[in-house]
Amino acid sequence: MSEIKEFVTFRLNEEYYGININNVENIEKVLPITRVPYTHDYVRGVINLRGIIVPVVDLRSRFNLEPKENSEESRIIIVNLEDLKIGMLVDASSEVLQIETSEIDAAPNVKKDINNEFIKNIGKKNGRIIMLIDLHKVLNIEQHVE
Repeated sequence: MSEIKEFVTFRLNEEYYGININNVENIEKVLPITRVPYTHDYVRGVINLRGIIVPVVDLRSRFNLEPKENSEESRIIIVNLEDLKIGMLVDASSEVLQIETSEIDAAPNVKKDINNEFIKNIGKKNGRIIMLIDLHKVLNIEQHVE
């Protein structure tokens, strides 16, 4: 029996990516981002989200894609990971997809692709391929083993 998992999907260029819905707090239009000096290139800065300061990671930069101006479709996906709240800047948010575990495959081991280590699995839904990302690796967060 196949289990159903839910993913929030988003777009970078014309490719679709997914994040487990359990990690997504909300999706915001792009807010003013304040640059923070001496951070990684892919850290765009911080936003003030209803009184909470949230760091924002530019996924285009993190995935080594060419820079692109924000558009009306650009979004910041707010995720919770190990008690951290982090924003991810994406080209567009798409939808919530239900994908059966039988439609999820291991990511192929292809070298020099979009930082392959960031892709945990590949989901297939209605003829589309959705790359399911590993938030710990994308956001450069060490997993705490207790």
